[in-house]
Amino acid sequence: MAARPPPIEPWASLALTPTVAVVGLGGAGSEAVQDLVRLGVPGVRAIAVNTDALHLFHMQVEERILLGQRELRGRGSGGDRAVVLRAAEDAKDETLRRFGRFEIVFLLAGLGGGTGSALLPFYARALRQTETLAIPVVFLPFQVELDTNQSRRENVEATVDELEEMGGLLLAIDNEKLRRFETLPIHRVFQVRNAYLHALVASLVDMVENPSQLNVDLASLKNHLREAGLSTLITGEYHISEPERLVHQALSDTLLDFRLSDRTSALVHLDGGSNLTLRTLQRVLQTMRQRLGNPDQLVFGTRVRPEAREVVRLTAVVGGLRPRTVRDALGSRGSPVPAG
Repeated sequence: MAARPPPIEPWASLALTPTVAVVGLGGAGSEAVQDLVRLGVPGVRAIAVNTDALHLFHMQVEERILLGQRELRGRGSGGDRAVVLRAAEDAKDETLRRFGRFEIVFLLAGLGGGTGSALLPFYARALRQTETLAIPVVFLPFQVELDTNQSRRENVEATVDELEEMGGLLLAIDNEKLRRFETLPIHRVFQVRNAYLHALVASLVDMVENPSQLNVDLASLKNHLREAGLSTLITGEYHISEPERLVHQALSDTLLDFRLSDRTSALVHLDGGSNLTLRTLQRVLQTMRQRLGNPDQLVFGTRVRPEAREVVRLTAVVGGLRPRTVRDALGSRGSPVPAG
């Protein structure tokens, strides 16, 4: 006689309910969320928010929210931040109720237009007054967009200033770094960028959602961020025999823009197979210490899979970024075209 399956405890549904959402704000943010859905992030809810009804209608995501129906009638904001903020304020209670179901919310937006630039700091600030961990993800425009459009530059700088003043976890993905792929078709270039973002999101979700031998859970992440100041997220994969190259890849081969201060910290998670040794872990942590300038705090966790693996994955939340880290990175690209 076959054994009966164990009974389902009342609390078991808590382990199956999605606790992470990716929210696209405006056109570029929603397009990126759609790409994440195609790549697949198990257990993550996808939401698109826009003032443009036609664009929103074509988004293939689980939830869609149209803002400003009364004033804009689904026609988009035309780059008017004030109109977008009025629409967001009108729907604030409803949207926060929907976002507040989740423990982690990635807020994705392209900067320079009106909708995403206005909504990103608005929702990041509102969610950070709750228990939800809000993680802004910004797509910084190509330099030519800033050099030839002063209003776009002002939108970008205003949004970046707001986000940096909030502190916490901020992912600034720099479109200018995509120029290394300039021979690819344009749609493929943005797919490369979104695949990189997918790796960041999936690595963080995997780190906090799945148990490890040395565990790093959501509570550990939140505790670290309370002390870390402005932070970013890095990830990388490399052969198990070269842990130093793994650290270099995660910190240097990146589409993110950030600058380190002299008071860094890191929460590090290493994911490998049954052949992952203590020596490899020590080499990774030693290299991280060296690259981060002997951080004030370095917390680590590990997950060892039952099978041997040739590749090790590193995920790390790096804190103690320089003030104006993204703003300075924008400024270092080059000077704007003089007016007149």
